[in-house]
Amino acid sequence: MRYKLVFVAGLGLGFVIGTRAGREVYERMKASAKQSAKQIAGNPAVRNAAESAAHGGRQAAGRALHLVGDQAQKIRSRREHNGHYTPQSAQYEDDDWGTSNT
Repeated sequence: MRYKLVFVAGLGLGFVIGTRAGREVYERMKASAKQSAKQIAGNPAVRNAAESAAHGGRQAAGRALHLVGDQAQKIRSRREHNGHYTPQSAQYEDDDWGTSNT
């Protein structure tokens, strides 16, 4: 019984010391990562690359918006021309889907 008690006490002490040491190492790593991130973000080359990427993304999104709008308009006009769909004739009919007669 005495050996078990000493083992459990040693295990508990090792756990407490290990978690404190682990926390300190974690805090140092976290501080180092923050400092590195600030240095990278402050680099003019990185800022220019980020601004360039954002500008290019905005341009691509604008072009995509126009292309999708044009395609939607073409599809709408084809459907109206062929008589498949017109906004005025779009009526929803009642159906028996999801209903039960029991």
